[in-house]
Amino acid sequence: MHVMEGFLPPIWCAVWYIISIPVVIYGVYQIRKVSEDVPESKALLAVSGAFMFILSSLKLPSVTGSCSHPTGNGLGAAIFGPAVTAVLATIVLLFQAILLAHGGLTTLGANIFSMGIVGPVVAWIVYKGLIKSNVSSLIAIFFAAFLGDLLTYVATAFQLSLAFPLPTFGQALVNFLTIFAITQIPLAVAEGILTVIIWDRLKVYKPKLLERLDLLSKKEDAEVDGQ
Repeated sequence: MHVMEGFLPPIWCAVWYIISIPVVIYGVYQIRKVSEDVPESKALLAVSGAFMFILSSLKLPSVTGSCSHPTGNGLGAAIFGPAVTAVLATIVLLFQAILLAHGGLTTLGANIFSMGIVGPVVAWIVYKGLIKSNVSSLIAIFFAAFLGDLLTYVATAFQLSLAFPLPTFGQALVNFLTIFAITQIPLAVAEGILTVIIWDRLKVYKPKLLERLDLLSKKEDAEVDGQ
């Protein structure tokens, strides 16, 4: 999913930076706020960032000959929201571009937009929507992680189609979605399952913290209060 250094025309590099920077700045404000309101959540913030760094560094070959990787953006988005996740993604992508040659500095804005904004926004909406419907948080976190991962690749397909609309934007979109989105589905499922395992452990060891961050369904809140 990482768009490599020098691949996008300069105008599109600028566009994605301009769109992404305000979200990252707002995310910094959100991190300060949640750190002051719930100081014990700082460990979860670090875990979310580390989870994203490790998973998004795992480049795997896909059936179409390109490479894919999990994104790890669903966990942080469900816990802290998309703006905070955009900050985590910025840190992760910056280190990967400098240390691993994974992505690039000129394409950093584009990669933040897809992995740090679009995917997390989708994951956050899905998670909050399911929790409000009193669905188990384990089911909610699976779909949040699955769709956050998948929509990251859909966003990348849109970005590349806008930059290279050949022969037309529609045909380019079909081609890029075939390469990125369809082959990403098995990885998205695997990421959803892995995130569920981590979430289950958080529920066992940090139920009060999850309740305080308003991350559990009403039924799960009642179970925590009854402990």
